[in-house]
Amino acid sequence: MLQIKHLTITHRKDNRTILKDFSFVLNPGDRAVLVGEEGDGKSTLLKLIYDPALVAGYAEAEGEVVKTGLRLGYLPQELPESGKNRTVLEFCSESPSFSRLSPPELSAAAVPLGLAPALFYSDRKVGTLSGGEKVKLQLARIRMEQPDVLLLDEPSNDLDLETLEWLETFLNTCGLPVLYVSHDETLIENTANVVVHLEQVRRKTLPRWTVARMPYRQYVEERLSGFARQEKEARRERGEYEKQQEKFRRIESRVEHEQASVSRADPHGGKMLKKKMKAVKSMGRRFERGRAAMTELPDTEDAIAVGFGESARVPNGKVVLDFSLGRLAAGGRVLARGIRLHVEGPEKICIVGKNGAGKSTLLKRIAEDLLARDDIRAACMPQDYGDALDPARTAVETLSRTGTKDEATKIRTFLGSMKYTADEMEHSVAALSGGQKAKLLFLKMILDGSNVLVLDEPTRNFSPLSNPVVRRVLRSFGGAVVSVSHDRKYIAEVCGKVYRLTASGLAPVPRP
Repeated sequence: MLQIKHLTITHRKDNRTILKDFSFVLNPGDRAVLVGEEGDGKSTLLKLIYDPALVAGYAEAEGEVVKTGLRLGYLPQELPESGKNRTVLEFCSESPSFSRLSPPELSAAAVPLGLAPALFYSDRKVGTLSGGEKVKLQLARIRMEQPDVLLLDEPSNDLDLETLEWLETFLNTCGLPVLYVSHDETLIENTANVVVHLEQVRRKTLPRWTVARMPYRQYVEERLSGFARQEKEARRERGEYEKQQEKFRRIESRVEHEQASVSRADPHGGKMLKKKMKAVKSMGRRFERGRAAMTELPDTEDAIAVGFGESARVPNGKVVLDFSLGRLAAGGRVLARGIRLHVEGPEKICIVGKNGAGKSTLLKRIAEDLLARDDIRAACMPQDYGDALDPARTAVETLSRTGTKDEATKIRTFLGSMKYTADEMEHSVAALSGGQKAKLLFLKMILDGSNVLVLDEPTRNFSPLSNPVVRRVLRSFGGAVVSVSHDRKYIAEVCGKVYRLTASGLAPVPRP
């Protein structure tokens, strides 16, 4: 049983408390999902539980994490560079269990994930694997270690649809307590039976947490219903208070008028009016005490609020992409042949396929063609944000073109709409969370007036609270979208056409 007692976490750089007096018990059978907006401390909490040294450089903590005798299996959100530079065999050999497992046991760790057992002995660099293959390899190594508790940071990132279904089944049937972070609403809805919600309210000055032992969808519905009831009651009480205040002001005004006009020759009348005014003042104090006891209006951490302008459009019938490629290769391997893709007007298409099929490689080739065009304004959100963002620049510097004061003010306003604090706007990109980097790229596409978007897993680092907004923005976007995604809600709600990448090219996927 994993226990957390009165844990408080403070960010060193801006001295901001991101979690306060947090207590939680992860029981056998719990599949607890950590949700919240980007930068609210979800990944930091997982790292701290697993190994406090992982956060020592940027956060400090008070409280207690009780994990005596437990073997923890931890999946990081991003594989460290040191891991990417190792061969697959070296990476697997770091697990003490690897050398002790028999071939059938290694197969049991690999096959359900769609990996060939021979991969474990490969001299391929881990960094050359696809995003999904990296996640699968890490999950396989965690399974080899036979942990007592699973701590998973975005386990669904970059997984293909088939492996996502396997992951859901695994989480539901593995019998291990799981604490995980995910932005995949479908995965959360299908697996979580406990919700741990981290928030930063009052403009990110007050941390708040909630533990709800119920499915995610029920939690969201009850939370929204509770807020609606609270707001209705708060507004009713404020309406009653205003009526009382109006009545009180009339009485007070009348008594003040009578006091001003009472004759000095009538001392008895003056005494009576003083008593009357004392009673009026006492009534006013009662009203103020009642005001302090009124129901508070709901204080929530809102999702992002952004959208593309009307100028970011592509006319119907305009050829956005007429792409053909005889042979798609990477790492000395031919991945696919005979690829054709035609996109017109404001079409929104998604490419799906198994991990390692070459989807991201194909998207990079498509992006090269589109970014070179001057008849469209194309922008790209790559799978690896480091390909598009300078880690040394701040968020404001990343979005700046002219460096003027007016531009900086505009940028800060937009960053505020993306729920950046004033301090976070001055953090280097390297210090931002994956979700904050995704927001930065999304905002850059908006400010640049892009009308053609090339997106590799665009929703994977937005919170479950912000993802509905992102899907709505992209659905109403007047330009074209060429994307790779395994997000089932994104595919269903945003994309009009879906293609599966196979060894023989792109095949249309029938829509339900």
